[in-house]
Amino acid sequence: MADSALGVTIEFFKRFGIFDVVLPFLLVFTVVFAILQKSQILGENKKNLDATVAFVVAMLVVAATRIVGVINEALPAVVLLIIVSMSFLLLVGMFVKPGEIFKNLEGPWVKFLMILLFIAVLLIFLANIRMENGDSWLEYTLSYVSVYWSGAVVGSIILVVIFIAAIVWVTIGEKDKKKKED
Repeated sequence: MADSALGVTIEFFKRFGIFDVVLPFLLVFTVVFAILQKSQILGENKKNLDATVAFVVAMLVVAATRIVGVINEALPAVVLLIIVSMSFLLLVGMFVKPGEIFKNLEGPWVKFLMILLFIAVLLIFLANIRMENGDSWLEYTLSYVSVYWSGAVVGSIILVVIFIAAIVWVTIGEKDKKKKED
């Protein structure tokens, strides 16, 4: 890649720290600032205070090089997931009338797709967070589950997940009944 003028420029930016300091700082600052502005946790019309807190958080993240490494490794995979999702929607759009692609994706389908994409993003980040021995959290979890599959811990986790799913299913059913009664 370093043979072209743009390749040399990208290599210069890497050595200069654009990808390890500047871009992660801007990303974290922007996201934290937007969340603080939207939620108004620190009060209304507190733009300077929101900016200060966002600046401090972004500086702390940049100082933690492991977090920056996870961001730099995980975000390209998240972007790839976005591209795959958009490609899927383009393929679906070929078979649906214009403007009607999301009319069929209402209710439980939207929730299912959101949960599926959340799990995919979670797995991407778990695969990129490394422990001191070099294994990712995802590799450690999968190896633990495969070794202790019949153990009490894994059985308890599965039971808790089943209980939570049952509670969510029952409460969603009650909300639907109330909406139909109104």
